[in-house]
Amino acid sequence: MRTLPTSFAAHAAGAATTIATAWILARTDGVTLGFTDHDRPLLVEGVPCEPASGFDRTSATAHAGFAVGEEEVMGALTSDRITDADLLAGLYDGAAVEVRALDWRNPAESVLLRAGTIGEVLLVDGAFRAEVRGPASVLEQATGRLFARTCDAELGDARCGVPLAGFTHAATVAETDGPGRLRVEGVEAVPAGRFTRGRIAIGGRTLMIAAHRADETGVWITLWKPLAAEPPAGTPATLTAGCDKLFQTCRDVYANAVNFRGFPHMPGNDFVLSFARNAGENDGGVTVP
Repeated sequence: MRTLPTSFAAHAAGAATTIATAWILARTDGVTLGFTDHDRPLLVEGVPCEPASGFDRTSATAHAGFAVGEEEVMGALTSDRITDADLLAGLYDGAAVEVRALDWRNPAESVLLRAGTIGEVLLVDGAFRAEVRGPASVLEQATGRLFARTCDAELGDARCGVPLAGFTHAATVAETDGPGRLRVEGVEAVPAGRFTRGRIAIGGRTLMIAAHRADETGVWITLWKPLAAEPPAGTPATLTAGCDKLFQTCRDVYANAVNFRGFPHMPGNDFVLSFARNAGENDGGVTVP
């Protein structure tokens, strides 16, 4: 049970209240921002909170067990400190957030309603929606290794061991089909699909590649997340190959079967559900002399 300060509890129990909500965000790059649904700036926990009438939040929900309680912060981009470029660049992903209630006449005394991290951030038509994930959400994340056919290492990391220098290529943007699809030149000799699940470094950002295709018009790269703006023709880029985590790819493309971090020969569901039959030989495929 949350214990409220005596003065705040007395005010909240009154017939009329002057309670406001403040959000304090600490981004992973060290930037701290504060916002409030009040119509005047407030100083909350030493953080200047800017009034943002375009902000709103949904009611928080809690579940039994470790299920994630959901809350969303929504609003228009009315603050100069929040830009669509920063949102698309992922600067708010994983940011620590505190949701506080306070009497706007005495903002120095606030009550922590909820703490968590920013999860998914969506940007649509000049407005954003940010999901606030509670601390219990980390308990739903898988830890350790999984027994699976596919590799659980990342291409080029210490467990993989593939030197990426031989699979990194310089390219140039030739044209765009929106901020998430680029035609590039300089990598025509690379087999189609080699950059799928790889990375592209462009304009100071490194983004994941969703698809790498080639047709009569050239080589096209589709991004998982779009760029903040379409890069002009001639923009340099660096493309790094990706991996589909299959044993055949590790062996045939990267000659790295010895470091494969999956279990390609694990039995499938058909083997698990099989059983001995009277009509079968039941010898495991071994010929007995």
